[in-house]
Amino acid sequence: MTRRTVRIAMNGVTGRMGYRQHLVRSVLALREQGGLHLGDGTVLWPEPVLVGRREHALREIAGRHGLTEWSTDLDAVLADETIDVYFDAQVTSAREEALGKAVAAGKHVYTEKPSATSLDAALGLARLARDAGVKHGVVQDKIFLPGLLKLKRLVDGGFFGEILSVRGEFGYWVFEGDWQDAQRPSWNYRAQDGGGIVVDMFPHWEYVLHELFGRVISVQAHVTTHIPQRWDEHGKPYAATADDAAYGIFQLEGGAVAQINSSWAVRVHRDELVEFQVDGTHGSAVAGLRGCRTQHRTATPKPVWNPDLPVTHSFRDQWQEVPDNADFDNGFKAQWELFLRHVALDEPYSWDLLAGARGVQLAELGLKSSAEGRRYDVPELSL
Repeated sequence: MTRRTVRIAMNGVTGRMGYRQHLVRSVLALREQGGLHLGDGTVLWPEPVLVGRREHALREIAGRHGLTEWSTDLDAVLADETIDVYFDAQVTSAREEALGKAVAAGKHVYTEKPSATSLDAALGLARLARDAGVKHGVVQDKIFLPGLLKLKRLVDGGFFGEILSVRGEFGYWVFEGDWQDAQRPSWNYRAQDGGGIVVDMFPHWEYVLHELFGRVISVQAHVTTHIPQRWDEHGKPYAATADDAAYGIFQLEGGAVAQINSSWAVRVHRDELVEFQVDGTHGSAVAGLRGCRTQHRTATPKPVWNPDLPVTHSFRDQWQEVPDNADFDNGFKAQWELFLRHVALDEPYSWDLLAGARGVQLAELGLKSSAEGRRYDVPELSL
C-alpha cells in the first residue's frame, strides 16, 4: 500500500457541528480506520490543520486528539502550498469571504451549508470555483442517513407507484436559555448574525426533495418567530430577530406536493426528530433518521370514521419495518469519503457549489414568499 496525504484546513472546528460531525466522526474516524482506501493500492491519509479565532480552544482540541497543527491566521494557512483542501463550518456570515479566499488560493473547497447568505453570492462562489478549476462540494448529509437511504431504495424500486405527496415534520423545543441552557448557539436566533430556521433548514429540504422525489418548482411559506426573547451563553436576554419556525409547501417536478414543518418551538411526539411520510398510489412509507416503515396497498386496512366508538387497534402496528440490508456509516463521514475520492481520483461528484446555491435560492424565496404572502416559482439554476 502507498500512503498519500491530503492536508485539510478545517475552519470552524470549535463549533458543535464542525467538531463532532466533521472533525471527530469524519476526518479523525477515517484516520482511525487506517485512512481511505482508494482501491488502486493507495491509502488516502487525511491530515487536519485546525483553523479558528479562539486560540485556547484550538490548542485544547489539538491536544485532546494528538494533533500538532492549528492556527488563528487563515490567510497564512491558505498561503501554505501544502494545504490541499479548505473546509468551512464557520457561522454563515463569515463563510463567503473565507471560501472566496480559499478558491483564489487554488484550494479545493468543501463547506457546510448554506454556502453563502444570498443567492447571488452563492452563484458567485460556484462560478469562481468553476473558473479556478478547483473541486468543490457542499455538505448534504441528510441523504446519507440510514432512514433516507432506505426511503431512496423504495423510490428506486418503484414501491410507491405514482408519488402523490411528501409530508415532513422536523424540530424540537430549544430552551429559551433563562432557566435552562439552550441546546443551540444564540447566533442562530439573530438575523443580523445569519441565523434563522429557513436559512438553516430549507437548504436541507431542497436537496432531500431534489434527490429523492424531484426538483422543487414552486414554494409557498409562512415564517414566524414564536419565541421573541431568548437568553445567550452568558445568561443575558436578547431579542430573537430571526425566525424559529417555518411552514412550507413545495410543488415538485412531476406533480407531487411536499409539505414540511420546521420548528425550534415544538415538543416532539414522534419517533425521531425528523420524519417524512411519502404517500403513493401503490404504498406509503414513513422515514426518520434511521428507521423506515412501509404500508403497501395490499396491506392497507380499511379505516372507518366513527367518533362514537374508541379505536381498538394500533395504526402504527399496521406498518412493516424496512430491513437495514447494509451497514450504514455516519452520514457526514460517508460524504467526506466521496468528496475526498473526487479530489484524489476525479470521480463524479454532484453535490457541488451549484447544488448548494439551489438551497440558498429556496431559502431566499421561502422568506420572500412569507413576507409577501404569495407563492413563488423556483427557476432552474445554471452557471
